[in-house]
Amino acid sequence: MRVSDSDREQSADVLREAAGHGRITMDELDERLELAYAAKTYADLAAVTRDLPGPAQAPTAVQPAMAGRIGGTPRSKFSVAIMSGARRMGRWVVPRSYVSVAVMGGVELDLREAQFAEPEVTIHAYTVMGGIEITVPGDVDVDVSGIAFMGGFDHNASGPGVPGAPRVRIIGFALMGGVDVRRKPPKKELTSADGNSGEP
Repeated sequence: MRVSDSDREQSADVLREAAGHGRITMDELDERLELAYAAKTYADLAAVTRDLPGPAQAPTAVQPAMAGRIGGTPRSKFSVAIMSGARRMGRWVVPRSYVSVAVMGGVELDLREAQFAEPEVTIHAYTVMGGIEITVPGDVDVDVSGIAFMGGFDHNASGPGVPGAPRVRIIGFALMGGVDVRRKPPKKELTSADGNSGEP
């Protein structure tokens, strides 16, 4: 995979930080910076930061399967259920910001077959005496930071995904209700595991 200018700058920052902590000399810094800015692939960048600590020893290549899930034009940016129910599932495009509201009702959002309009999307979940269930695929990066009062806001699904995966932020508030966030494998994987024919 070819690297971008931002990838080169990321590696350069790692090198400068290492020099600032005395892990490499200034001569080594100059030499490695020259290699970093001349790098053409992720392997080239990995070679100059491999022996240095830090969260970004080298930029991670986006897996083709993940890259194919990012992009598309969203048709809807919200779902509302007032003493009723609403559901989004199957193939749909999650916008950069999506709002879900449940008042004495229920909303179900299933992202396992969804596309993501951008690499990072945010779902705003608000419920009053209702429930919102959000199902995310097991390979995406999930960050849940909602709060609840006399209710529940499940944070157990928070965690990293595979390299290059979309990032889903889930924020909001639950009053006398609940927001349930679950990680599940794609439906086709579940069907195969059950030994079914693949019919929905």
